[in-house]
Amino acid sequence: MQNPYTPPRSHVDDVALAAENNSGGGRGTVPPDGVKGWGWGAFLLSWIWALGNKTYIGLLAFIPYIGFLVAIYLGGKGRELAWQNKRWESLEEFNRVQRRWSAWGAVVVGIAFLGILAAIAIPAYQQYARRHGAA
Repeated sequence: MQNPYTPPRSHVDDVALAAENNSGGGRGTVPPDGVKGWGWGAFLLSWIWALGNKTYIGLLAFIPYIGFLVAIYLGGKGRELAWQNKRWESLEEFNRVQRRWSAWGAVVVGIAFLGILAAIAIPAYQQYARRHGAA
């Protein structure tokens, strides 16, 4: 049942709502203002992000030497490409999903950084312990 206190919707209102969410419209689609910006998820998890967002140009990340350039490109333009290539319920949903991609990218990079740090620190400590007769 319709609320009697709300004005009836017109065809103009329906057109305005449809024009607001133009995601999944393809290459020529102009994304709304909240879409543009740097995408950390696209930069840090390029090919995985590309599959999840139907932006298959990100698969070029598998090519040696070109992969880093693709990651930079996806970081800068990936959010727009994801908006154009995949249908989203709303701008809010799109931004929520992209924030999750960014968070997971930070987690993966953080774990990799800790792994590199451990790979340097553990042998150094073992060598120190051998020299000084500890443990």
